[in-house]
Amino acid sequence: MNQSPVPATASGSPAGSPATPATPEPGDSTVKESHGLPESQQPSGAERAGGAWAGTALSRRFRTGRGLEGHRWIARPSEAYTAQALKERLMGEVRSWRDYPASLRLWFWLIPTLTAILGGILRFFRLDAPRSLVFDETYYVKDAYSYVVSGYERSWPANANDSFIAGNPNVLLNTPEYVVHPPVGKWMIAFGMWLFGGDNPFGWRFSAALAGTLTVFLVSLIALKLFRSHTLGAVAGLLLAIDGHHLVLSRTSLLDIFLALWILAAFGALLMDRDDGRRRLASRLAAQAAASPGGRPAPTQLVAGPWLGMRWWRLVAGLCLGLAVGTKWSALFFVAVFGIMTVLWDMNARRIAGIRSWFSAGVIKDGLPAFVTIIPVAAVTYVATWTGWFLSKDAYYRQWAATNPAPGWDWLPNSVRSLAHYHLEAYKFHQGLSSDHPYESSPWTWLIMGRPTSFFYQTPKQGTPGCVVETCSSAILPVGNPVVWWGGTIALVIVLFWWAGRRDWRAGAILAGVAAGYLPWFMYPERTMFIFYAVSFEPFLVLALTYVLGLVLGRSGDPVWRRRSGLYIVALVLVLAVLATAFFYPVLTAEVISYQEWRMRMWMPSWI
Repeated sequence: MNQSPVPATASGSPAGSPATPATPEPGDSTVKESHGLPESQQPSGAERAGGAWAGTALSRRFRTGRGLEGHRWIARPSEAYTAQALKERLMGEVRSWRDYPASLRLWFWLIPTLTAILGGILRFFRLDAPRSLVFDETYYVKDAYSYVVSGYERSWPANANDSFIAGNPNVLLNTPEYVVHPPVGKWMIAFGMWLFGGDNPFGWRFSAALAGTLTVFLVSLIALKLFRSHTLGAVAGLLLAIDGHHLVLSRTSLLDIFLALWILAAFGALLMDRDDGRRRLASRLAAQAAASPGGRPAPTQLVAGPWLGMRWWRLVAGLCLGLAVGTKWSALFFVAVFGIMTVLWDMNARRIAGIRSWFSAGVIKDGLPAFVTIIPVAAVTYVATWTGWFLSKDAYYRQWAATNPAPGWDWLPNSVRSLAHYHLEAYKFHQGLSSDHPYESSPWTWLIMGRPTSFFYQTPKQGTPGCVVETCSSAILPVGNPVVWWGGTIALVIVLFWWAGRRDWRAGAILAGVAAGYLPWFMYPERTMFIFYAVSFEPFLVLALTYVLGLVLGRSGDPVWRRRSGLYIVALVLVLAVLATAFFYPVLTAEVISYQEWRMRMWMPSWI
């Protein structure tokens, strides 16, 4: 697959002083090494060793030789602040899919679409099997049906699961039900039931399968954005599409797959905002330079740099983060980490552009607007997800404030005080959730898949469809693809070193996504936890593995034997991943197999 012809921009500072940052000069064509270039021009991370496209781009753009004229990374002050020079220094040459050659633009959208089609086939095929409420579907599916009928959660009789299996979900009671998760995920499940009916498994699992498929599309698109490589975009999409853990969560109506979708969408929006912010910074600095006699901004203008105006992609990120928090409160950690990450990106952009007080300017001119843009939008979005509760009269705690006066807080509407009390009680529940469960697992074991959660297990009798031996099994175990999870765990270590050693912003962004979804769980060692919580950061684990596979691929300028060896290794990894999914597929999708075949797939005693 052909790949992007130019490297992406790495984090770092120009080689010159802040007032006269280095920028390339036109007309140069060759280079032997990128060492000595300013970091804003150097290939980094997967670009230097894994972005196979980087070598030829650099060879076209740089030439070594005696004197300063042979180096594009040195520029005269009057040339350093042209719009083109600033954009190249901050963003590289390819700044959007429109900058690709015409022959490659189609692949920019076709690759994510093809990987999503593969993911969709795996997720929608036999989606109605098994015809029973699987694991926590017993809560969320029934809650979603309550939303379709009433807009809030209602109670169910003791035999409600049997009624669902029989295709008769209309057995709701008139009393409200106490739940401890926000409404978004359940509203999304309800959407599928509204489309296809709540009397069949396809209807109540449709939205989960759709969310999982969209996540595959997004991770491939984000990989294209991060690595500027069609090959690596396809690799990322394929790895997520075939992973067993993600596959099971996409075929089961739990909340976590919806959480993963909105988090990844927010991350993608912030990536778009990163380019948009740097484009604005380049344009406004260039305008200031053009208005100055010396062809560069005035010294006072370079102290803090310009304001960048409304950042619309941050509004999109705020909306997605609000929907993520409206799915599960654990998304609050992503709000905090992503907020810090996007401000750090802006600080670094100002530093590369030559702003002297880049840190304080980043806090005041980027950080405060980011907070005002993202947080209120996320908060309003979150509150709006409770619309069904607000519109009801007898939802749980809906009338609590009317019977519990609060002197000093009477100025708040009763509905707001009631919702605040609801949240306080739900928080207490989550804090005190420490009951034993046979499939609970510590976060220490998640990356190595130490204790997958059994969603479903039956022992069909001989003679039932698919069972031709004396003892058979039908199971749903969300065990991750060993190549993806074990390889991804090793990749995280490599990405960490690459971020620390090469200061590659993409490595840092990937690590931020993993940290936000993984590390907070270590703060609650007494809480009951399950491995499927890890699906929220799994796309970033896949991106980490993709990053390292990019390093294995090598550069376009590497010797043929090096490129060929890297390609063989990456191809071998992908083949092993596909074979692993094919091997585990029966226990991911409740196929009826013999008991011996089921035991063959239980690689660890803790999986049983």
